[in-house]
Amino acid sequence: QQQQHTVLKNPNELETWRVYGIDVDPDTLGVPSLSLSLSSTTTKTKGDDILPTELLYLTPPVLSALVSRLRIKSEPATITPLQRDGSSSSSSISSSNDVDEVEDDTTVLPLLPPQLKDARVVRRSLDARRRKGAPPKYTYVIDITLTKESAQQIRLAHQPGRTERMTTTKKKNKPPKISSGNEINEELESEESTSKSKSNSKPKILIVGAGPAGLFCALSLASSGLFTPILLERGQAVEARGKSIGALINRRDIDPNSNFSFGEGGAGTWSDGKLTTRIGRNSGPVRYVLETLVKYGAPERILVEGAPHLGTDNLVRLLRNMRQDLRAMGGEIHFGARVDKFHIEDGTIKGVDAICTPSRERSRTKKYGEERKESSTTSQEEEEEEETTKTFWGDAVVLATGHSARDVYYELHKSGVELEAKGFAVGFRIEHPQSLINEIQYGKDWGGRVFTRKSSTDTVNKEHFAKNGDSVSHTGTLPVASYRLATNEAWDGTENRGAYSFCQCPGGQIVPSSTEHGELCINGMSFSKRDSIWANSAMVVTVSPDDPILEKYRLTHGTLAGLEFQRDMERKAYDLGGGGMRAPVQRLTDFVNGKVSESESVPSSSYRLGVTSAACHDIYPQPLYNALVHAITHNFDKQMPGFLCDQALLHGVETRTSSPVRVLRDSTTLQASGVDNMFPSGEGAGFAGGIVSAAVDGLLVANAIKTKYVAHDDSPLFNDVDKVSVGFDY
Repeated sequence: QQQQHTVLKNPNELETWRVYGIDVDPDTLGVPSLSLSLSSTTTKTKGDDILPTELLYLTPPVLSALVSRLRIKSEPATITPLQRDGSSSSSSISSSNDVDEVEDDTTVLPLLPPQLKDARVVRRSLDARRRKGAPPKYTYVIDITLTKESAQQIRLAHQPGRTERMTTTKKKNKPPKISSGNEINEELESEESTSKSKSNSKPKILIVGAGPAGLFCALSLASSGLFTPILLERGQAVEARGKSIGALINRRDIDPNSNFSFGEGGAGTWSDGKLTTRIGRNSGPVRYVLETLVKYGAPERILVEGAPHLGTDNLVRLLRNMRQDLRAMGGEIHFGARVDKFHIEDGTIKGVDAICTPSRERSRTKKYGEERKESSTTSQEEEEEEETTKTFWGDAVVLATGHSARDVYYELHKSGVELEAKGFAVGFRIEHPQSLINEIQYGKDWGGRVFTRKSSTDTVNKEHFAKNGDSVSHTGTLPVASYRLATNEAWDGTENRGAYSFCQCPGGQIVPSSTEHGELCINGMSFSKRDSIWANSAMVVTVSPDDPILEKYRLTHGTLAGLEFQRDMERKAYDLGGGGMRAPVQRLTDFVNGKVSESESVPSSSYRLGVTSAACHDIYPQPLYNALVHAITHNFDKQMPGFLCDQALLHGVETRTSSPVRVLRDSTTLQASGVDNMFPSGEGAGFAGGIVSAAVDGLLVANAIKTKYVAHDDSPLFNDVDKVSVGFDY
């Protein structure tokens, strides 16, 4: 009562509140919950225009749940039209029968009560934990805008994690404007008119590696107009890289420098494209990375989904756009340039040597955003040219190689750059039928409502649940089920280790991520639709820097012991598979019992280079095998009953979850310890763990370079980020 009679200053002033934990039953959403393509009864659009994702998700059932949560009493027929940009229209509609009379330039969202001026979905996630038998539910976080008076009337109170008043923040950095054709960003237009000598006076920043860290670092430096970033990528452009991968899959012909691990976009390009991170989904740097990806062609839903992913097909498209824009802003990209020497004089890096092979990049003949017609930039004569060594000189070097670039670590060690051993994890990749994972995660009553829109996959899922007696009728739909498993109590016979699932790929496939002949390492990948009949995940055990199992490797390789251990395990896997990149496999039930599977009992596999039934339990040292078996039998199968089954097929081996070596760097300047102007960055340097955290670290390094050369950091992005490491350790 006292709150209602409080006299407000500026009662009509607008404020934004964030409302958490708005639960919605999938059945109330119906079929549209499968995707963002909502029916015309929910939104009204003109031509090809569509609402932003945060409004597309704002369907009548979601609004109804929001209104119920806020305890707003409003007539059901009240409607507030919203413009396509999300702003409220000055007109209002008092009856649902008037919807068709709204002007064509508005989009109608029913049930928005008059107390709310605006409402936008910030996050949508699927909660399938089924606690106490509860069914799956969609959980929303929604930002609402209303007057102070309305907030008081509905008794909004600041309760962290439930309802929070949003504070006014500084103007955030926007993703770089995408250039069109040969145009450049507005900030750089004036510079184009300056002399060539002035352009050449910009500091040249050599960036080794065109993965997320290298690309985002280069884009940040180029968009500032103050630097000339020069990207050196050992692999090929993404379209040529696809051909190299095709040769590997179809002819078992591995290109050591252009494969599933090396090439434009890094190892994450041919993976699931997960955009989850442990450094804070709503932090400024992470939001900036996601918005930048959307600007270059990623689907807008990644800004809203609780567990966003891109898929290989989306990554290929946006990488091309990034490449074109980087060049339009004055950056250089050299594909087929493998750095093999660092020029360090008196504690300062001056440049690098690169072994260069002809780039097989395709160039665009039309402007960005128009239909593309691509042609090869390499002639037949160029393709026949031999390797050449070229020296690149620069004012600074960003070391943004991935964790598979083992030759770079050896060269750094040889050059006297300080390295330290760090924890990593190794194991196998386990594959289940996706329909089984759907059943384990959603239950028999909901698993049958998973649809991918690929008829063959959906038929398999439907038949699985028909066979298992699915009799519950639902109208809602669910995405393919995923999972995450972890324990710190995986007993190895002497002590507990960490064990966990890694890079889980629902609706995916297993692929070879080897980079050298005679070694076999595998990985998982998914396309954006996640519509295969299999689900796979790495299942790995932690290895500490001082682990006893590394002792014999430390005696001969010192800090690089982890690298040699990885290579040794990959050679064992290659030999067990019988050569030719065939993968050694074992039924999961046989693995835990330490026996080789009968060939006729081995389930089908998505791994296209072939599998061989083998003693995978003999690959790793006994403590790692013990820990993994303990985790599966005592933890994972209890967390997901049915996980340990004859249908689960274990593939060997997964060794490259992260780098076993870190390049030491100063926590303030981010320069390599003892080497001026060298900036280690990303996953390969030991400062990230995934696409987003690597991209954020690339931005962090770019800001450190700006600070060094222009004496100020023009970005407030990193006020809440630890500059020692934005990634994670094991």
